[in-house]
Parts: sequence; C-alpha cells; structure tokens
Amino acid sequence: MIKKLLFTLALLTCLSSCVSVGVDSNSLPAAQPDFVTSTLPPTKQVFVPATLTLTPEIIVTPTLAITAPPNCTDGAVLMRDVTIQDNTQVRANEKFTKTWEFSNTGTCPWINYTLIFAAGDQMGAPLSAPIAVTASNEKVQVSVELTAPPTNGTYTGYFTLHNSNDKIVPIGVEQTFWVKIVVGGSAPVAATTVSGTNPTQAGSATTVVKSSNCNYSQNTGYVNQIASLINAERANAGLPALTVNSQLAASAQGHAADMACNNLISHTGSDGSSSYSRVLAAGYSGSFSEEIIYGGGGPQAAMSWWMSDQIHRDAILKARTTEIGVGYAYYSNGAYGDYIAVDLGSP
Repeated sequence: MIKKLLFTLALLTCLSSCVSVGVDSNSLPAAQPDFVTSTLPPTKQVFVPATLTLTPEIIVTPTLAITAPPNCTDGAVLMRDVTIQDNTQVRANEKFTKTWEFSNTGTCPWINYTLIFAAGDQMGAPLSAPIAVTASNEKVQVSVELTAPPTNGTYTGYFTLHNSNDKIVPIGVEQTFWVKIVVGGSAPVAATTVSGTNPTQAGSATTVVKSSNCNYSQNTGYVNQIASLINAERANAGLPALTVNSQLAASAQGHAADMACNNLISHTGSDGSSSYSRVLAAGYSGSFSEEIIYGGGGPQAAMSWWMSDQIHRDAILKARTTEIGVGYAYYSNGAYGDYIAVDLGSP
C-alpha cells in the first residue's frame, strides 16, 4: 500500500514538471493568417510590419463639368443691392465697393459671363469684370470697385450683363442695372417750374423740374446723345438723319416725365392718353408718328436694347420717318430711375 502511494506521488510530480517545462506559450511562433490583404489591420497595436506603410484612404469625388443644354435661354433677376443702396451718400473721392446679387433664371449656365459698364457715370469702374460660374436657378454676387467723383452731386453708372457671345442678358424686363450715389449733400439744382409745357433745353447740364407729381431731373446731354445715336444707326443703314422737331420733343418730354412721376413704362399715359393723342396735343399735325420708350438705363443701354429688338429697330430705321423728338427724365424714387421717350414722325 505504501509502495503504491509512493508511485502515485512520483507520477503526479512527473506530470507537473512536464507541463511547466515542456509547454511555454512565449516560445511558440505566432499564428499566421491564411491570407493577407492591404486593408488587414495588424494583430497588435505596437506591431507594424517593416514592409507595410499605412496611409489614410483617399476618396476622390469626380467633378461634374457644367455644360449648357442645347437651345438654352438666358435670363436674370436682380435680387438685391448687397451694398450701396440707391442714393447712398458718400464723400468726394471716396473708394467703395458696389455689390449686386443676381439669380440665374434662365436655362443656360453662366460660363464666361461678364459685367460690362454701359453708360452714365463710370466712377472708375472697369469696362468689364468676370462673373463666377453660376448654374441655372443659382444665385451669385457681383462686385465692382468704384471711386466717388470729386464734386458734389448725384451720380449714376449703368451696367449690363453679357453672356459668352457678348449678348446682353435681360435683367427681368430691363437690360441694365446701376449704382446711384450722392456725393456730399444733395445735388446742385437749377430749378425750372413747368405746368404741362416743355422747359427750355439749353446746354448739357442736369435740370431739376418741379411738377405737381414729383421733382424729376432732365439731362440735355442725354437727349442730344440719344438723337445722335439714332442718326448714327440710320447713317449705317444708308438713311438720312432725322431733324429735331420741337413739337415732337415736347410730346416726348411730357411722356418721359409722366412715366417717371407715375412709375410706369408704357405707351399709355397715366391719364389714359396714347402716343398719337399726345403728339396732336403738342401741336404736331404730321402724316405719321410713332413712339419708342425705355426705362432703367442711359442712352447707350436704351440704344442697345432698341436695336436688338426687331420692332424698335424697324421704327428707328423706317425710311419714311424724317423728324424726331427726344424726352428724358430721371426720378430717384422711381422703380427704373431713368425714363426715355422718343417720338418719330414725318410731315
């Protein structure tokens, strides 16, 4: 019995020593995976294979090129004046930034579109400036750096939006947008009181006219420029120049003032008058007369719009027309600012 017990203790001691000596987990080789991929993380954070460089995953998103759909159309709406509201008062020679916000309401994306200075007071504006690429139904802000003139007064600069083919993009129903500032106090005036008559148009100074509805400004330089531009287009078409008729001029000036003071762009006057009845009332008894009008821009902007529209172009280049009268009125509180009427006729 004692021998059997001693044999059992010896056997247990042998088995215990075999386990402790013969199985060392630190001396066993690490288990190797059956496969390796470049995205397989290391089994221990402190272990990085010498042949493997870990780099962050880079996801490349393709940039979709904006292209114009076939037969797309241009259109824009001026959403707001971001800076320098109309008639903002600035100091003489002050530098400022005018910013407009537009919405592309057409189907053409604005690619290589530009802002162009069109007419009026340039105030150091560039002749052209690029507009950022703008997809249909998107908004964009457009800015120009300007410098106020050195003398007190009211100044207006007109701009147009052009597509990649240098065609004017309509701004709603207009073709121009503008910046209007007042340098110093109110603009110097030379007041003339009128009541249904056309004030004397001498020289090229701006004249403020006090009427029963509003105080609007005339600019004889603009009046003469419009007549000259129309005659230049007629000369290019091989047609004789038009002569200024004082009765047509009175009719045109009266309607320009009526549009300015009543905030309308229409051939129908605020009193329901027609262009024909107005020239008759002014004393014109010619055999033929017609009228073209424009709002929201100076002479060059008006001329560009008229010549790009077939009906107005035909009126300017009509062979039977021999006489002209031009009216211009500026009203700062009007929706369009500038209002132009031209009466054309023949004896």
